[in-house]
Amino acid sequence: MTLGEVVARATAVLGDRREARLVVAAALGLDPATVLGWPERPVGPAEEARAEEFVRRRAAGEPLSRLRGWREFWSLAFQLSDETLDPRPESETIVATALDAVGDRAAPLRILDFGTGTGCLLLALLSELPNAWGVGVDRTFRAAATARANAAALGLAARAAFLVGDWGAALEARFDLIVANPPYIPSGEIPSLAPEVRRDPRRALDGGPDGLDAYRALAPEFARLLDGTGVLELGAGQASAVAGIMAAAGLDIVGVRPDLAGIERCLIVRQGRK
Repeated sequence: MTLGEVVARATAVLGDRREARLVVAAALGLDPATVLGWPERPVGPAEEARAEEFVRRRAAGEPLSRLRGWREFWSLAFQLSDETLDPRPESETIVATALDAVGDRAAPLRILDFGTGTGCLLLALLSELPNAWGVGVDRTFRAAATARANAAALGLAARAAFLVGDWGAALEARFDLIVANPPYIPSGEIPSLAPEVRRDPRRALDGGPDGLDAYRALAPEFARLLDGTGVLELGAGQASAVAGIMAAAGLDIVGVRPDLAGIERCLIVRQGRK
């Protein structure tokens, strides 16, 4: 069998030739350009079986990023694990908002990332802020280990530390910038999410009955540890409620920023009363 024939079979199942090429490339460890430009390449039985497995999994709703084990975010490659959220483009709004708030990108900033997962938020910021250093906190060892591996792969390990803990319980230092993409999906809505989203670990999605449990836990931590600007990702329609939670903890509400789809995606806060 040839590579072109494998792609043709995958297209028949997936209904999209471009997607079929990407899935086959992921299965065989090839560059997509190779799959496109070398259709006559021989494919052995083991490779054929692996391609069929990847096509089956993709047809069942598994995202391409999970199949290949990494996701591009902020033009950087991040390894995934079964304990991490799969970073999505709308979360880049957090990075853009935080960078706008920083002003002087050469400043020696201290950054904290709550619920770091792959480390994508913290590491994207460090890639843009050469004199900053940061801490990422996650509740699972596997997620923290994945973030640590991503930091090493991106050449940022010397400026990033990753801890396992319950939000800020183990921290005392104050930070110039705090970012967070907490779980914010109401528990009852999780079964109706797209299959690709439901592949993420439930703990990274489930925000409790009203989707706001994590914000209630984070509000006092932001108030205690923030010495500058905080940026939190929001679910659709949550801006007003989350702003109220943060204001009640003594934080000043700076504003809300939409993502590219026009959804209010980030709440910006600053330290208020101390």
